[in-house]
Amino acid sequence: MGALVIKNEDVYKSIFLAACSIGANPSPFDCYMVLRSLKTLEQRVYKCTHNAYHLAHFLEKNENIENVMYPGLKSNPRHEIAKKQMRGFGGMISFRIKGGKEQVSKFLKAIKVFTLAESLGGVESLAQNPYFMTHASVPEDQRKKLGITENLIRLSCGVESTDDLIQDVEQALKVSQQ
Repeated sequence: MGALVIKNEDVYKSIFLAACSIGANPSPFDCYMVLRSLKTLEQRVYKCTHNAYHLAHFLEKNENIENVMYPGLKSNPRHEIAKKQMRGFGGMISFRIKGGKEQVSKFLKAIKVFTLAESLGGVESLAQNPYFMTHASVPEDQRKKLGITENLIRLSCGVESTDDLIQDVEQALKVSQQ
C-alpha cells in the first residue's frame, strides 16, 4: 500500500495505465484489510518492540551467545543515535550463537514458539539464518564483508507472551550446545 503524489499529468497517466494494466493496485478487500489492521498497528508494534527489547537483554547475558545486535542495548555502538532517532528499538534482533552451523541447526530445530521462516515482521515470531537462507546466493566474500556468518540468527519478535519467547529461546539455546 502507498500513495503517489504526482504534479505532472503525463507521468500520472502513464503510471495509472501501468497500474491498471499489470494489476498493481489493491482490491477493495485488500484496502478493507489494511484499514482494519491500522486500528491495532500501534499496539502490535509496541508489543513486538517490547518483546524484542526484553529478549535482547536476555540474550546479551546468555553464555551461549557471542554477541547481540539490537539498537536497544547499551552495548550497541549506535545505541545513543538510536535513542535520539527512535521511539522504540524495533522487533528485530540479530545474534551470533556460539559454534557454527551445527549449533544453528539444533537451535532452529528446537524452537517451538518461533517459526522458521524467511519472511520477517508479522504478528507471529519468526527465526531465520541469513547465511543459509535469505543470503545464500550472495558470494561468500560479500557475506563475510556484511558480517553474515554461519552462526548468525535473526529473530523477528511477534505479539506472543514475552516470557514464552524467552523460555523458547532459552531451551533452544540449551539444545544447541549439547
